[in-house]
Amino acid sequence: EGNAWNEIELLLINCQGRVLDSACGTGSVIDRLQKYPQLQVHGFDISDFLLEKAVSRGIGRDRLTKADATNIPFADNSFDYSYSIGSMEHFTEEGIEKFIVENHRITQRAAFHFVPASRTGNNEGWIKPKQSYFNNSTQWWLSKFRQYFPTVYVLESRWEDSLSIGKWFICRKEKVNENL
Repeated sequence: EGNAWNEIELLLINCQGRVLDSACGTGSVIDRLQKYPQLQVHGFDISDFLLEKAVSRGIGRDRLTKADATNIPFADNSFDYSYSIGSMEHFTEEGIEKFIVENHRITQRAAFHFVPASRTGNNEGWIKPKQSYFNNSTQWWLSKFRQYFPTVYVLESRWEDSLSIGKWFICRKEKVNENL
């Protein structure tokens, strides 16, 4: 809190429409975004326990879905925007790719993904300090997103720890003419 959660607010402040919080957990970010009437934020998570926490926070069950991020049960282009914060790096490499494919499929305009990138700039692979996750370079993550999104920007986050630096990958579905 105090960094990625504030940053998603800044990324979405000028957006409007349906938004999906992928791997929403307890719904704390959805709760934060409820103050923006131009956003209709929905979420999914694989955990019944975490979804119940979201409901107890006051988020309507009609906006929450139990789902696996590699098989999202929404129609193509169901959401104008989507985001994930600190979840994708915990998937297997195959799971990361499946999630990006699914995310691309259900998102109409742009997706915002926060992941830690290796502080050293090296691909350190699957590491297990306190939690297990991929701690790879910004370029490694870019190569994953660019397979499916024609325009990907990288923004620095204020989040960091001793092994990683937070990065936002802004993935747009349309190609942006960078010569303008």
